[in-house]
Amino acid sequence: MLQAKARWNIGQPDEQAANRLAEALSLPPLLARLLVARGITDIEHAASFLHGGTDQTHDPFLLDGMDRAVERIRRALEHGERIRVYGDYDADGVSSTTLMVHLLRMLGASFDYYIPHRVHEGYGLNCPALDAARERNVSLIITVDTGISAVDEIAYANSLGLDVIVTDHHEPPESLPGAYALINPKKPGCPYPYKHLAGVGVALKLAQALLGRWPDELLEFAAIGTVADLMLLTGENRLIVKQGLERMRSTSNEGIKALLEVSGIAVKEVNASHIGFSLAPRINASGRLLSADSAVRLLTTDSGQEAEQLASELDLLNKERQRIVEEMTKQATAMVEARMEDGGLPEAIVLAHEEWNVGVIGIVASKLVDRFYRPTVILGIDKETNMAKGSARSINGFDMYKALCHCQDLMDHYGGHQMAAGMSLHRDRLAELQERMCRLAAEWLGPEDWIPMIQADMRCDWGDVGLESIRQLELLGPFGSGNPSPKFVFSGLSLKELRTMGKEQQHLKLSLKGGADEAAAAVDAVGFNKGALAEWISPHAALDVLGELSLNEWNGVRRPQIMMQDLKISEIQLFDWRGTPRPDRKLLELAGRLADHAGASAEPAAVMFFSGDEPKALANPAMPVGLWRSDPLGMPQPLNAWAREHAWEKARTVFMYYLPDSFTQLDGVMAQAAGVERIYAAFGGTEVDKMAGRLPDRDQFKSVYGLIAALRQGAMPFEGPEGFLGWVVRRTGLDPVSAAFIVRVFEELGFIRRHDPGYVLVPDAPKKDLAVSALYQARKGRPGVEQELLYSTAKELAKRLIEPKHRNLSFLEEIL
Repeated sequence: MLQAKARWNIGQPDEQAANRLAEALSLPPLLARLLVARGITDIEHAASFLHGGTDQTHDPFLLDGMDRAVERIRRALEHGERIRVYGDYDADGVSSTTLMVHLLRMLGASFDYYIPHRVHEGYGLNCPALDAARERNVSLIITVDTGISAVDEIAYANSLGLDVIVTDHHEPPESLPGAYALINPKKPGCPYPYKHLAGVGVALKLAQALLGRWPDELLEFAAIGTVADLMLLTGENRLIVKQGLERMRSTSNEGIKALLEVSGIAVKEVNASHIGFSLAPRINASGRLLSADSAVRLLTTDSGQEAEQLASELDLLNKERQRIVEEMTKQATAMVEARMEDGGLPEAIVLAHEEWNVGVIGIVASKLVDRFYRPTVILGIDKETNMAKGSARSINGFDMYKALCHCQDLMDHYGGHQMAAGMSLHRDRLAELQERMCRLAAEWLGPEDWIPMIQADMRCDWGDVGLESIRQLELLGPFGSGNPSPKFVFSGLSLKELRTMGKEQQHLKLSLKGGADEAAAAVDAVGFNKGALAEWISPHAALDVLGELSLNEWNGVRRPQIMMQDLKISEIQLFDWRGTPRPDRKLLELAGRLADHAGASAEPAAVMFFSGDEPKALANPAMPVGLWRSDPLGMPQPLNAWAREHAWEKARTVFMYYLPDSFTQLDGVMAQAAGVERIYAAFGGTEVDKMAGRLPDRDQFKSVYGLIAALRQGAMPFEGPEGFLGWVVRRTGLDPVSAAFIVRVFEELGFIRRHDPGYVLVPDAPKKDLAVSALYQARKGRPGVEQELLYSTAKELAKRLIEPKHRNLSFLEEIL
């Protein structure tokens, strides 16, 4: 078995509804089932979703405050007033500022723009910036992607004679600023029907209102900000991104072309994922490490040469950002792991450090959520002011903005969404913030909420994995938050090939086929950062894979592939390690991997010795393996402290060191291994195993019996049991394994008894034939055991060990 990393929530589309859609709209069955799985069952709704255009947009004047904003801007245009666009330093803020620059250029306005420095000024409006605006004869400020919480700053602007129009999309506070106009679809009482616009989306609606038409030429900037800010790609947002991508594929914007070039993306191939994973990080790098001004200049320049230079600078900044993030993430991870050693993983993670760059703390917070799946706050501390600036990321079920509202008395400023937020507070209040966040998480989250969940649209037949069906999925795009790329579950796949790839072999690549159909074509499945799973997948396992379908193009050839999100193996796995010359070394390696794989929750491997003594390499009491030996009926007997502390019935990893003496032993121990998930079969690879297959003849039995008979109690020429066996070997010429076997048979039959340091005859012991001995009979059957267990194929061996009829019936029959 191999447990999935997350809970799988698999949709079950109504087949009748899917058939109706497919018939009415001439849709392929897979596409129709996906629409139904996502709640689109109405024919008209489905047609609009697939083929709708600007008819899906809403009247911008439904946004409360839009009429006042348009009136004030037009008055400023008529009188030649100086306008300042006040933006934010993230990708949404940069694209919002860029959109407004292009809009005001189109309107012939007198204007400039300003984006505060992340480190020196922080988020949002600030009074020194307002003073500077007044000194530049600015009379109207238009905020984009900011301003909804700037109550004091806008009051100060009013006192300076500055009018402020706020366009924002963040959650409004209880007290709203006294702006000339305040446009935010989330504002209480605002009738606008779509509440999920990005900051750039609100700016786009302002442009629509001012132009009196849908602003097609600005859509590519709106698409960048909407995707970069992880807005829901539903409703109007989906249309914005869909049409924005279409324009971007034939863009004339020098900055976008240069940014795509430096990102290695063909203009005609750009999609939403390219924005999220290539363009947005480079745009964000500007504001994170230096100033966002260079990103705005890139997207507003008409010079191809300047665009290339600025794009190259952003690319270098992004590489530096990646280095910083990696270093900070390692530090933060070490801090969490240190806390775990003291008291386990906390319900919420709050970490702060004086040397952390506040420009990338949000990325680090996201990486820690991925690693530990806990609501996380990462803060950088200013050593001079002792103020901590932080960024938070959350998990499903924990509303981060609501949590910060419960902690507002601790903070100077805060704001954000359910899943992400920012804040500033004094370092002396960090411990209290940690305590409150943990308490809230414990109150709000149930046991299942601590396990990540992946939503899969539905199960998919292997026959649906083809080039044409994958192309058809693009009709559902663009994909992103709220409209994710379709995820499918493929069950019972067989493994044709497994390998790792990447510089550090950190990625996993599987070649998979549907079930047992040997003639079926194999499809590659790639799992990024899943290379560590390679050691836990048996070549003969049946896999269930959750992933996305995509097309992989190489040398002009397109092939379907699966991008794996998660995988699991529901059956017991057999790892065929037969013939291993040093099974003790393999076992020690396995013990180390078990500890690394499961951490503090790791259980030791249960090692079964059917015969022979445990190797000296495993005698160390600190070795995290449970050592067991089976009696003739297959009853496991613990040999060390680890085995006594961990019941055989609960063992998940079983390592079979030596061959069993009989199938009775084998079936017995397997019948009781109720919790087993992995079996490592190494038997048959040692000299002990080879010697254990030999049955001593009757003359050899007689020679040992006579030797013992000649002993007198109290006059034994050796020390301890090992000395006794050595004495027998020297006097008879037998090998140690045969000598030990003969002694055990005599003891079983009652002919001898232990008399430290050796054995003596039992007086008047009744005569018994060797054939009465269970040990003797088991050894006689040993060739059959060797034949079936050593020379069978891996599939045959797996069947023999794992099938219930062998794990239960044979054992019960022997007991009865």
